[in-house]
Formats: sequence, structure tokens, C-alpha cells
Amino acid sequence: MNTRFARCTIALLLLSLLTFAASAELVMVPTRDGTELATDYFLPEGDGPFPVVVARSVYGRGAGPMLAKGLEKQGLAFVVQDTRGRGGSQGKDWVFADDGWGKNQDGADLIDWVVAQPWCNGKVGTWGMSALGITQVLEAGASKKIAVQSIGVAASDFYSQLAYQGGVWRKALCEGWTKGQKNGYIVEVWQSHPTRDAFWRDYNLAARAGEVTAPALHIGGWWDIFGQGTLDNFTSRQYHGGEGAKGNQKLIIGPWVHGPVKEVGDLVLPDNFIFDFGKYERRMYAHWLLGADNGIAAEAPVNYYTVGDVTRPDGLGNEWRTADDWPPFPTDETAYYLHADGTLNTAEPDENAAALAYTYDPADPCPTHGGQNLLIPAGPFDQRKVSGRDDVLKFATAPLDAPVEITGRVKVRLFVSSDAPDTDFTAKLVDVYPDGREILMLDSIQRLKFRNGFEKADPLPPGESGEVVIDLWSISLIFDVGHRIGVQISSSNYPRFEKNPNSGDDLPTDDNLRVAHNTLYLDKRHPSALLLPVRPSNGAQ
Repeated sequence: MNTRFARCTIALLLLSLLTFAASAELVMVPTRDGTELATDYFLPEGDGPFPVVVARSVYGRGAGPMLAKGLEKQGLAFVVQDTRGRGGSQGKDWVFADDGWGKNQDGADLIDWVVAQPWCNGKVGTWGMSALGITQVLEAGASKKIAVQSIGVAASDFYSQLAYQGGVWRKALCEGWTKGQKNGYIVEVWQSHPTRDAFWRDYNLAARAGEVTAPALHIGGWWDIFGQGTLDNFTSRQYHGGEGAKGNQKLIIGPWVHGPVKEVGDLVLPDNFIFDFGKYERRMYAHWLLGADNGIAAEAPVNYYTVGDVTRPDGLGNEWRTADDWPPFPTDETAYYLHADGTLNTAEPDENAAALAYTYDPADPCPTHGGQNLLIPAGPFDQRKVSGRDDVLKFATAPLDAPVEITGRVKVRLFVSSDAPDTDFTAKLVDVYPDGREILMLDSIQRLKFRNGFEKADPLPPGESGEVVIDLWSISLIFDVGHRIGVQISSSNYPRFEKNPNSGDDLPTDDNLRVAHNTLYLDKRHPSALLLPVRPSNGAQ
């Protein structure tokens, strides 16, 4: 349902631009290997040449007239192209493989073609959300002729943010989306590269940020499938980008899934949940494409939303903030230790041996209930539907007598063992409301054999204990007075993540499933903890 709402919201944003636009001119634009890609261009009234905004789409060129009309009001031309093998374009669709800086560089080729047209004045911007945001991210690493970009909800690194979060196949996202796009054959290709090998090098823009020269607006959400990607796209380019990109990035990140919706998960957000990023985008184009001195370059580069108790309109958080950097202020990484009695607090565990064990059966995995999803329900759902299972370990603080504000990256450090050749460990950060609801804020997973890095497997011998760190990505959140901070540990979250067969194999089959008996250690030598980026005591506001 949330995905449907998100799609409707994006559709309404597009439809708000809908009036009659000039007819498209269709051109088959050649790429460097001779493949021709279907491309429509729309010119505003008046004498050119014009600045141009470009979009490269896997979803077809049908929205071109709507988008063109909105841009025409600014005096901007618009070009929209079907990516290789999609719509009217020739070639084979290898799902972003030809859009970046590899053998084929279709995005850069289109930019070159546009710049060479008599109706273009040499200023080219790009636009798009989701898959159209990803094509922008890739072409930014291949072309130095882009004047500005507006990038919505896009990954910066395919391996860790799209295909293998924590080294685990993102089943629902990858298989569901490619099936809908009728290019599911790419699944076999991606699954044949379960480690961070050379294959993924051409899909990691953060590592190529120094080659990027374009200013950009980055738009994302805390509960979006690419939430961390939005932040990494911004930070890598803002602080390590090439000339023109460094220092010229903008960030808008809100309490959103893959688009802004008021009823998200089991929460109803305050009315201020929305941000007029369309207006902000127009100001970016006006400055970088039209030379307008509108002050946007001097404004704080970061706009972010701090989540609070949504039932308390006058409570802490639930507000937009601005900042000069990301993270916006220094934080103290604070360890909230997991204790065998289910408590969670900052008191270090004692020397007495303590552990909790559970059985993980891949034939009966813990089902997904919310989180950073696309084609299954997404967002901050109440976890009581699944948290009572025998294979879920729950920890929570006492009700807070003072607010705790966190902003930045959240991690969970666990000391564990398993009797299986390999297994996974999952973690969920939950905001336990005074009425008992366990509202999911962040969740993630880590494959045990990749605990020391994703370049190669390093299995933990059965029965031996080892340390594993689960990266839950980032959020800005205030746990208000009376709330409890919670963390929940298990070994599956299916189908958000593929289930581990516990056999040492990367993927489950009909005959490789085995039960794992997993242990979590909780003593002074094994201080398992939730690691929160806490704002100093003068902080919650």
C-alpha cells in the first residue's frame, strides 16, 4: 500500500505540470558502438539556443510532454531518452550496465549529442527519480559537460545498497523490480557476483566522486530503499568531488519511503512531512542553467527532517532543519549494551558469562514487516506482529526520563557463534512508544562469512565466537520522554533479504537448507551493543 501511495504522489507531482506542450521531435541518437537510442526533444517558444534538461528513462518517454511543459515555463528545453533496449531504443537492456563509465557510455554520449545541437546553448542539466536518478548518478561519473543535476532516491553503490546489503541478496527489491521490468535475466548475472569483485567497480559512484564535476540536488528519505545512497551521493561529491562538484551539492532528506506519503507504515506523519523539492529544483536550474542570482548557492546545503513522537504535535522533533554539513553536528557514539535479561542500557556488562541462544530455520524465516522496501509494504511498522517469535531476541531500555536525540549512522555490534558453516544476523532499531507499539526505524543484516569484508568470504568456524557489525544506515530521530529505545536481533528478514541456507552457500536451493543454532554473547569480554550517534546532552531540541 505504501508503495502505491508513493507512486501516486510522484504521479501527482508530474501531473501538476500537465498542460499542452509542443510536439516532440523524435531522433534516433547513435551511441559510440553504433546502437541507436530513441530520443524525444521539446523546445520552448522563442529563438534559441536554450539550456537543456535531460532525462534517461527505463520507463518510457511518455511523461515527456508533462515534464517539458513545466521546464518550458523556465525557458528550458527538454530531452528524454529510452535507455538501451527499452522502449523504442535498440540494443540489449543490461540494466544500467551501459549507462556509466564502462565500455559503453550511453549517458555521456547523449550529453555530447545534446551539446552539439544548434538549439542547445551548451548548458545541460539532468533530472530524474529512482531508476532515472541512477542513470544520472552513472552519467555524472562519465561526463564533464553536465551543468547541474536533480537526483531523486538513487543508489550510489550497487553492491552494498542495491544488490547485497550486508553481503545478503536483496531479494524482494532486485527480483521484484526486474520481474516487473521484464529483465529478470540480470538477476542471474548479479547473483553470480556475491562478493565485491571487479564487476561492481563500474557501479560505485562514491569511489569515482573525484571525476564528477556537476553540482547537484540529492533527494531521499529515511525509509527509502536507497536512503544511505542519497547521503553517500551527497557527501562523496560535496567533500571529494571534482572541480565544480565539490562544495556545490544540496541535500533534502525527509521521513519518506520511495516518495513522500503522510500515512507511512503504522504512523501518520504531521502535516509538515512534505518539502517542496520541486520548487527547490527549479531554483537550482535557474541558478546553474540560467545564471539567476537567486541566493541558492549561499544557502545551507542540507535540509533534513528529524523524526519525533508523531502523536505529540508539540513534542520534540517532527521538524525540518538546515545544516552546513552532513552529519550536521558532532555526535557521541554511545554504546547501549544488550543484557541477558532483555534490558538495554549504557552500563557495561559484568564478567559473568552470559549468552542467549535461538534456532534459525530457513524453512521458517522471520517474515519482513516494513523497512526500506519497494514492492512490498515499506516504512515504520509496529514489529509486535513478528517480534514475539522464538527466533527473535528483544532488548529495550527503561522508559526514558530525558529525550535522546540521534542523527547519523546507526550500527549494532554483536559477538556471536553458530553451529552452522555460515548464517546471517539481523538487527532492527525500534522506537517503543508508551502504548507498547514497537515502531521500526531502521533495519539491516550482515552475513557472518563477510564480517571481515565483502571482497572474500571468511567463514567463522562452527562453535567459535566472533564479532559482527551490522550497518543500519542513517536517520535523525528523537526518542522522547516515556519512550524506550529498542533493538531486535534475529537471523532472517524474508523476503526483504534472501534467507541464508546455513550451509555456506550464497543462495538457498531445494536441498541445501539446514537449521542453525545461533548464540549471542553478552558479557564483559563480549560487549554486544547498539551503537547510536547521540547528540551531546545539550542537544535534543
